[in-house]
Amino acid sequence: MKERMAVMSYFIAISGSPSAVSRSSILVNYLRKESAKQGIPVKEYSVLDFPADVLIEGRYGHSSIKKLSEEIKEASGIIIVSPVYKAAYTGALKALLDILPQDSFKNKPVFPLMVGGSPAHLLAIDYSLKPLLAALSAQTILKGVYLTDQYVDKEDFENPIKNEEVLEKISDQLKQLIDISQNTKAVL
Repeated sequence: MKERMAVMSYFIAISGSPSAVSRSSILVNYLRKESAKQGIPVKEYSVLDFPADVLIEGRYGHSSIKKLSEEIKEASGIIIVSPVYKAAYTGALKALLDILPQDSFKNKPVFPLMVGGSPAHLLAIDYSLKPLLAALSAQTILKGVYLTDQYVDKEDFENPIKNEEVLEKISDQLKQLIDISQNTKAVL
């Protein structure tokens, strides 16, 4: 009888913000802590973790990109958080995702979040981010959550979400990500 080895489950979270301290990075930190409470660690990445020339020149063979690709391959799920710039995700996030292998998100559920200055870009997740995630072969792309700046307190790192309805949406989506990733892992 073969013994099944327990595989440590984890998520990869990528912040698309080109700012060191941003609402996106604060949300990634919050989701990391919430996921850890459910027993799933999160490995955090930011577009700032990669040399600019690697992103701009599309150097997919660079060690930092290879490391991220390997960690994504082993991850149970992906969290993508980006501010809205010109009705879409950031160019830095696009540059990073462009140099990952095309099937990087295959068999991975993905939880997209976007933060914008107003409700005017509410559909940015559906019309800009989700098609990019699908191009990376994401197995399941959750509905996602769009937040306006006013709901993310940059001064409160422990409880940054200041709207109960938005907090509930994020909690529900995180629970779905956990459930789907566990079901997918059981099938694979």
